Amino acid sequence: MPAAFSPISPSLTLPAPPDLPASEVFALIAALDPAGIAVTALSGALLAARMRQTFVTMAFFAVVTGVGGGTVRDLLIGAPVFWVHNAWTAPVCLGAALIVWFSPARWWQGEGTKVIEWADAAGLGAYAVLGTAKALALGVAPVPAALMGVITGCVGGVIRDVIAGRPSIIMRPELYVTPAALAAAISAGGHMAGFANVVVWPMAALAGFGLRGAAIHWQLRLPGYGPQDKGDT
Repeated sequence: MPAAFSPISPSLTLPAPPDLPASEVFALIAALDPAGIAVTALSGALLAARMRQTFVTMAFFAVVTGVGGGTVRDLLIGAPVFWVHNAWTAPVCLGAALIVWFSPARWWQGEGTKVIEWADAAGLGAYAVLGTAKALALGVAPVPAALMGVITGCVGGVIRDVIAGRPSIIMRPELYVTPAALAAAISAGGHMAGFANVVVWPMAALAGFGLRGAAIHWQLRLPGYGPQDKGDT
């Protein structure tokens, strides 16, 4: 009987671009991951600050938002859950919560401020790229790898919103998943084309951040299904 397919089997590993070995891909991910986690955790801590929660709640929001997407990604691709085996992940998330806790409350509590949205946008673009890159380095095919990037970028924010008891960002018409998908697609496409990751990753992250930023600034939305007449129910 043939052996069961394993997405992370060494014999099936998708090669990295020729100018950057797979070991260096993981090294770059390890170097950049703390920044992506910090920004994503910051958005969770900021939401708790806006809701005037305790530090325990703030720290919990920071951790869940920071590691939620990456945890789901690792479980789906059969990889060790990244933050369980890294000593720096929890301190980074808690550090983001401490920064928010000891900063002036007026920075975060006004409903008109967009700090949460912009922090989330930065984390969305960065994490979508890093999630795609990790999946590719573990031998996942490009299209599923891009989907893993979208999950990595979006799921933490979804979990944050659900726990906070507010409508999830993916249930609102504003562009959110689409910027993550753009960043992930550019990352996977650049890998398939053999371009250097050190060039593709920043471009992909900036593209995702730029589209999400444009959606925040200009209220860009996707159309809903069906007619939008006043008589619709």
